[in-house]
Amino acid sequence: MSLTVREWVCLKPFNTFGFDVRARFYAEAYTDNDVREAMAFADKQDVPLYILGGGSNLVLTEDVQALVLHMRSQGIRLLEEGSSGRVIVEAEAGESWHGLVETSLSMGLSGLENLSLIPGTVGASPMQNIGAYGVELKDVFHGLTALDRKTGQTCEFTLEECCFGYRESRFKQEPGRWVILRVRFNLNRHGTLRLDYGPVRQRLVEQGVDEPSPQAVSKAIISIRREKLPDPAMLGNAGSFFKNPVVSNQLATRLKERYSDLVVYPVTDDQVKLAAGWLIDKAGWKGFREGDAGVHAQQALVLVNYGAASGKDILDLAQQIRTDIESRFSVLLEMEPGALN
Repeated sequence: MSLTVREWVCLKPFNTFGFDVRARFYAEAYTDNDVREAMAFADKQDVPLYILGGGSNLVLTEDVQALVLHMRSQGIRLLEEGSSGRVIVEAEAGESWHGLVETSLSMGLSGLENLSLIPGTVGASPMQNIGAYGVELKDVFHGLTALDRKTGQTCEFTLEECCFGYRESRFKQEPGRWVILRVRFNLNRHGTLRLDYGPVRQRLVEQGVDEPSPQAVSKAIISIRREKLPDPAMLGNAGSFFKNPVVSNQLATRLKERYSDLVVYPVTDDQVKLAAGWLIDKAGWKGFREGDAGVHAQQALVLVNYGAASGKDILDLAQQIRTDIESRFSVLLEMEPGALN
């Protein structure tokens, strides 16, 4: 077996909250064969197999009694280029997401600039259908290759087969079945920039940009994100901790009558999306701290670890917030990160 497996490995460097827990077994996958060997090892040891990407969407509550397989595969390649400027780019699962964005920009391609500085890996991006500033992964998605852990077969997925929704996908709905190996993207050399998110236009003006390029949009979004979101290297966090809830028009109307500054985004004819950060801020949670678990002082949507908080501490705080928001606004918040215990 070429796969190197270690025992009782500390996972603190591998999760952005910085939780100090250990993995019973730990290995790194650089190839598809490494993934297959990891599956065989986990079966032989009779332990679960847990796939780890960037550790940026994860709450670890205790030592992980499993084989934790860290996806480390590397490679970004141009697969196809059409006369219209459309380009298909493929990236391995272990590539850093922001690294892919930077590489695509250096290749003269547009499409990923609004998704700049999102933490995590390429392989994890379809799980959540990551999105920011008016763009979601599904908007630039071409296809992906995944390993079916039930059959051991490699499968190809189209956009339709992934069943993407708001922070949802087929892979999230079928946990433990698929290992995403590589992802393909529809990018463009002459694409239309997405500037409909207000703060982006405002930041471009502040930066003196009259004719935005994909690189300029990326720079503006990086600037905004660095102001709004804490750097996990300095303060443990997983970015946005709660999804923006989708509610009925009727509930939104009732809330709007009470709170004229309620932030609402249209979704369908009878549903709207509320800003979870606004709800949490309005309820007075911004800046709250209990021990080393807290709510970030500048962004109410971000829960933080000030140093020694455990995963349980963060989950307990999240539940307090969920209970309070439901009581105040009749809205149930849903966590974005997954909890592993």
